[in-house]
Amino acid sequence: MRTTQRGFTLIELMMVVAIIGIIASIALPNFRSYAIRTKVSEVMLAFTHCRTLISEVFQSGESSPGDNNFGCEFNVEADVNVKVSQYVWYITTKSDGTVTVTLAGFNDLRIDTHDVTMSPLDFQGNHAIVGQSRITQWRCGSPLDGTTLSPLYLPGSCKGS
Repeated sequence: MRTTQRGFTLIELMMVVAIIGIIASIALPNFRSYAIRTKVSEVMLAFTHCRTLISEVFQSGESSPGDNNFGCEFNVEADVNVKVSQYVWYITTKSDGTVTVTLAGFNDLRIDTHDVTMSPLDFQGNHAIVGQSRITQWRCGSPLDGTTLSPLYLPGSCKGS
């Protein structure tokens, strides 16, 4: 009487392990960049308060209050009782309305200490001028404005447009 084989042979198990390893080596880098983009999208909320205050200054036609005087700036070292986001180290503004957020808390040198910027633009896509033009759109993540974070890690809504 002949017996039939039960279970898997060692070769079959080794092939399954190898296939899983190959799939994991392809999927893991994609998952990491997705996880980083998710965290960076939280940082986009830090721009909200500044965008509102800067838009009010442009709409009122007043002169610019100057660098870091729009009222939405943040420094994690100086403002120890305020928490904007666990991934925000600094928020600075320029007199032209450009907002810069410096990232921290990612524990990744590709991200930490890099900047993401957002700049006010007029209806023609030029940099808006306080007292002379209205803000109709915001350019986010552009190296022209000082963004140093790789576009790979920027959310889809913030890719230099």
